[in-house]
Amino acid sequence: MNAFVDVSFFPREAKPLNSYRKFWAARFGTAPFLPMSQAEMAQLGWDSCDIILVTGDAYVDHPSFGMAVIGRMLEAQGFRVGIIAQPDWQSAEPFKALGKPNLFWGVTAGNMDSMINRYTADRKIRSDDAYTPGDVGGKRPDRAAIVYSQRCREAYPDVPIVLGGIEGSLRRIAHYDYWSDKVRRSIVVDSKCDLLLYGNAERAVVEIAHRLAAKVPVQEITDVRGTAFVRRQTPEGWFEIDSTSVDTPGHIEAHVNPYLMISEQAKSNGATCAREDEAQAVADSQNAVATGPKAFSEQTLQFVSNPNMPALKGKGLHKVPPRDRSVIRLPSFEQVKSDPVLYAHANRVLHLETNPGNARCLVQAHGEDHTARDVWITPPPIPLTTAEMDAVFDLPYARSPHPSYADENGSHDGATKIPAWEMIRFSVNIMRGCFGGCTFCSITEHEGRIIQSRSEASVLREIEEIRDKVKGFTGVISDLGGPTANMYRLGCKSPEIEAACRKPSCVFPGICSNLTTDHGPLVQMYRKARSLKGIKKILIGSGLRYDLAVQSPEYVKELVTHHVGGYLKIAPEHTETGPLSKMMKPGIGTYDRFKSMFDKFSAEAGKKQFLVPYFIAAHPGTSDEDMMNLAMWLKKNGFRADQVQTFYPSPMASATAMYHTTRNPLRKVTRDSEKVDVVKGEKRRRLHKAFLRYHDANHWPLLREALKAMGRADLIGNGKHHLIPTWQPLSDDYQSARRKNSTPSGSPRKGQVLTQHTGLPPRKKR
Repeated sequence: MNAFVDVSFFPREAKPLNSYRKFWAARFGTAPFLPMSQAEMAQLGWDSCDIILVTGDAYVDHPSFGMAVIGRMLEAQGFRVGIIAQPDWQSAEPFKALGKPNLFWGVTAGNMDSMINRYTADRKIRSDDAYTPGDVGGKRPDRAAIVYSQRCREAYPDVPIVLGGIEGSLRRIAHYDYWSDKVRRSIVVDSKCDLLLYGNAERAVVEIAHRLAAKVPVQEITDVRGTAFVRRQTPEGWFEIDSTSVDTPGHIEAHVNPYLMISEQAKSNGATCAREDEAQAVADSQNAVATGPKAFSEQTLQFVSNPNMPALKGKGLHKVPPRDRSVIRLPSFEQVKSDPVLYAHANRVLHLETNPGNARCLVQAHGEDHTARDVWITPPPIPLTTAEMDAVFDLPYARSPHPSYADENGSHDGATKIPAWEMIRFSVNIMRGCFGGCTFCSITEHEGRIIQSRSEASVLREIEEIRDKVKGFTGVISDLGGPTANMYRLGCKSPEIEAACRKPSCVFPGICSNLTTDHGPLVQMYRKARSLKGIKKILIGSGLRYDLAVQSPEYVKELVTHHVGGYLKIAPEHTETGPLSKMMKPGIGTYDRFKSMFDKFSAEAGKKQFLVPYFIAAHPGTSDEDMMNLAMWLKKNGFRADQVQTFYPSPMASATAMYHTTRNPLRKVTRDSEKVDVVKGEKRRRLHKAFLRYHDANHWPLLREALKAMGRADLIGNGKHHLIPTWQPLSDDYQSARRKNSTPSGSPRKGQVLTQHTGLPPRKKR
């Protein structure tokens, strides 16, 4: 097999993960599971833990669970790592279960943001938690990263706290919080952690662990990429770029003529000066000096360069501070809290500084006067090489939940089932990152835009390991993908362009000419994977980027012929230009092109297969007319959406900035910049959801009212070209797939027959 070559030619000036000298505790070897009790520590021969990880998820020792990855990575470096999973946060005592960590606490809310995990898009409390045994809700607190950090500090005040995970990544600067409807401070300030790690943290956490083991004070660790911390002031040798304001177009007041006398200035403005004589006397004395013998002596102006500024070679070049010594000052927390325009501006600057090749440090002030503190954010981490990705996924995971969750039979089914584990139990992650740049998505803010791919050999080894070791395997791999199914080994053709690029997306408004779209390596891996002994079927469950797929008909044919289990999930998100432009998604024409290819290759394979399109309601930039047109498209094409996605403003996303500020951060932000139509208010959000579920009779009264108000009563009728009928059924037997988390659309109306949707409890099973 040929050696794998990194698709990204990104200059990787970073210390390799395998180049560190292992910590002395490596002599204890590998643990079957990272210990969760002192009894397990004793079995391993440990008297203490070097590092204790606290997580809001149940402990599943699998490479799809962030804490397992970090824990096994630190174990491979020779450290003794314990895990406290879903502790009772009401006091600090549960945080002392493993004793005092020798080096640091590692804290995360879990694989999901705790607020998104806990609340629906309508801010209703969920009754479930897919990362908890038995799918039980309420096992983690709101804003878990902050609460856990506080309890760790209470338990052992002198132990450094290193915060990570997606909750920390998405809150590293002042951010709009959808659940409280206000701008909150950086989580670094609120959690009082010593260091925040954002993005893929393997490189950073290994470096920090070894430095702390070498007795370096945590306050001195300020040069690790992908970290954030608090500083009182900018250190010497750094060039601060002020980005705390935006351009203010409009009328500009004329400058006062400095050569006019005070009285003349007043007269020119239509007023009189009460102290005209005094002003004249001052002017006369100055004029007397000016007419003296030295009045017209020349004075040479000397321009002195900044001694810290390196001289650039060549003529005609501006002297620009070096990026590795530059820091951009964002508008302060106090500014963005009260000024939506500056919030949108800060969001834009943050997203422009996400390429590890050219990103600069960011700093944001919190507080004023004696309470002033700066949150300092270093550039994003250098992406992992293919060899490093392989090493991460080849770590000795048990590929199972911790035995403490098992029932009396030793299984993890029924009351002990962890849904998130079941979802990925027989799946394989082949890559990280996404260059799509969808404004509503948090993948790029967390994993980055540089695709990090595993080698083909590593992926095949994991499939064989699932086949041989995972209980209950029937020969079907449920997914071979990642954040996106078909970005494997795709990237920029030029290392110079990749390192310099500042575009938020490689595929919007069109596919970049410098982007490789060759799906050949992925097709080859699919073929080898399904030819492995004992493998009956390889399904693709990850979301598909269809605008890339249509560039490779061979890939679409391979996918449709062998890897679709009757249905394929796809996400056009909308049909109308307005919302699509704010989402940074391709037009519906590209979807039509993919569907044509999908249907053609399905017919050639003799299979009856269907696309399952996903759409978003109430996204910024979506008008009522846009949703109406989408509903008409859905009806025309015979789609009846069951689960409806409503826009969810996650922290730091560009679409969230639109939602909060009504400004578009995809373009330069000014006081007069483009306003975005934002869908707020319960009634309008319900209306947009109702358009997506036009076939649900419970929504027809709301839709009739809206269509009449829009002047589109012509869409109300009983013909095929109408959207909804004129009549209303007495009852409806529809049951939502997520009924337990759904909320009634409103109180029952007079004369309305109650159903499960409008007030009756669910029917008892016979």
